[in-house]
Amino acid sequence: MTQRDLELHGPSSFDETQAYESDDGLHLDLERYWIEARSIKWWLAGLLALGILAGVIVTLLSTQLFRAEARIEVTQVAANVTDIDPLENDGRVSELQYLNTQYELLESRFMAVRVAEAGNYLRDDEFIAAFELEDEEELNQQDIEQLLLDNIEIDPITQSSLVDIAFSSPSADLSAELTNLWADEFIAANYEKRFGANIEARDFLRDQIEELREQLSISERELVEYANANEILVLDNAGSVAGSDTATQTLIATDLAALNNALARAVTDRIAAQAAVISGDVPQQSSRNATQSALDIAEAELASLRANFGPDYPELVQKEAQVNSLRSALTGDAQGALQAATIRERELRAQLDRVKGQFLGQQGQGIQYGILKREVDTNRELYDGLLQRFKELEASGAGQNNIKLIDRASPPEFPYAPSLLQNLLIAMVASTLVAAAIIYLRVIMSQTLRDPQDVQRRLGLPLLGMIPQIRTDDIADEILRRSSELSEAYKSTRTNLTFLTPQGAPRALMLTSSVPAEGKSISAAALATSFSHLGKRVLLIDADLRNSKLADTLGIAGHGKGGLASLLTSNAPIGSEAMHLEEFGFDYVPIGHKPPNPVELLASPRFAQLIEEARGSYDQVLVDGAPMLSLADAIEMSRAVDGVVYAIESDRLKMRVIETSVNRLRRTGAQVYGAIVTKLDEHSAAYGYGYGYGYGYGYGDDGPEKANG
Repeated sequence: MTQRDLELHGPSSFDETQAYESDDGLHLDLERYWIEARSIKWWLAGLLALGILAGVIVTLLSTQLFRAEARIEVTQVAANVTDIDPLENDGRVSELQYLNTQYELLESRFMAVRVAEAGNYLRDDEFIAAFELEDEEELNQQDIEQLLLDNIEIDPITQSSLVDIAFSSPSADLSAELTNLWADEFIAANYEKRFGANIEARDFLRDQIEELREQLSISERELVEYANANEILVLDNAGSVAGSDTATQTLIATDLAALNNALARAVTDRIAAQAAVISGDVPQQSSRNATQSALDIAEAELASLRANFGPDYPELVQKEAQVNSLRSALTGDAQGALQAATIRERELRAQLDRVKGQFLGQQGQGIQYGILKREVDTNRELYDGLLQRFKELEASGAGQNNIKLIDRASPPEFPYAPSLLQNLLIAMVASTLVAAAIIYLRVIMSQTLRDPQDVQRRLGLPLLGMIPQIRTDDIADEILRRSSELSEAYKSTRTNLTFLTPQGAPRALMLTSSVPAEGKSISAAALATSFSHLGKRVLLIDADLRNSKLADTLGIAGHGKGGLASLLTSNAPIGSEAMHLEEFGFDYVPIGHKPPNPVELLASPRFAQLIEEARGSYDQVLVDGAPMLSLADAIEMSRAVDGVVYAIESDRLKMRVIETSVNRLRRTGAQVYGAIVTKLDEHSAAYGYGYGYGYGYGYGDDGPEKANG
């Protein structure tokens, strides 16, 4: 069905109405929201002013916040374990993942824990006072960590490896301190992660080295004390063999070896002297000279030994025996030489026996000395090995950190918050959103007909007319004055009625509404007057037998003697009760007296006969019917007329009530040609009416209330 068909004939069924509604139901009429905003403009202005005031108050009452910023550089450490360069895309993905990981670590609880512990902020009076935590009864470390996380900001700089770290607090110095501490702790944590194994190994080796140093010192002290207590003097370690190194290194062992050698030479000299005595040989002069030279050398050596060693030194004893032997040889007395050699041998043997006893006594002490010596050597080897490893780790672990501090934070001079301009903008935006929500809810939740176009969208009826609200007590004067706004509106409605059928306006029309006082009676009188201006013979029948207001609208005293009620109960012609209203130009049939059974009278065939009779005498018949309500009056009358024109007061009844009433008419087979929207005020002007009319009657507070129909 086309729009033209809807205008001429209206929808043929309720289904078509629903289809029409669904086609246009999603239409968003911004103009309607604008009109709604205009209707509550002072409330909206107050809401906006309240929001601005709230923004100012919040700014004045908010604590000033200082934000300090530091900048670090995060570069990726690339470890390529092959000689093949990685693909470029893989490198980019890896770098992006690495940087994103560092950003997340920067604002993680891990960092908050490190910073809180490093600064000991749980017991920092400045920190507690700055954040006004003095009144917290159970302040713990987790509260401090959460507070740090709430105030830290990490801002990576796009297309770079630089990252800004910012911290906000009520204290400028504290903000700078925390920002720098956060950066330092992150750099330290990264260094520990990269070189943590070497650092831990160095720490472990340092402890072990200290422990071994102490053990080595103790073992060396025990060795020296044992050697001193047992008079063990170590001279040389050269030539020692395993298992006997201690014996060959002591002074007694050295003396024993020297005495043994001297005794062997003394025995040889005694045997030679004894042989000379037996043979009787006397040394020659040349031999004496040689002996004298040997004696001089021996005496010089003996003097040197006496100057450096004691009388019991084996070499000194040996040298004395040699000197005595040479002296005896110089005397030329072989017997003396033999005696001297014998004495020398005997003394050396006695000295050897004495030293041998000391050596044998020292053998048992040497075992313990060797044990202590091996412990010292073992500890020294372990100490040297650990010290060497420590030096190697120290050299290999001193790598460079891939995260560097670029700019340290300094205390800001001015607070960055609260910002009056920002708070005002937020307040204005919030107020605007609230206002928009209020307008939207008012439009959505509005159950009344405020937009005349809803007649077509929701009811599926052609919109036949839009009648302005007239603030005057003399409605009849407005109807009669052809230049009035009300008269012009009904002229437009009359014109729309002429397009309902190909033959023009339907000959017999009934006007009804959902409830009383919706402008139905005024519309009937105004349309009758407008049709009479065309030179037509018009009959207006007042058929609201329950509560008619048409006589009051026309300014006629009383309801007539007979009227429609009399016609319905008799066979009198309709003209007998019709009165001509010269001023309005049409004939009028009042209701007469109010009958006790209006529905039965209107449902009788007599009413249809009266309408048919009127058709033959008049060009246009208009019936002012009863409101729908829950009554059957209008339904019964609709069967006698060509169709129904529905009057709807703007912004009064819920659309559900209007839809129900219209559907009742349709279900009975009544032809509903369209609707007239009455009492449109300035809030509805943008919906179309104001484009053709001028609202020349004013809408001030001093004007009268809406006129009832």
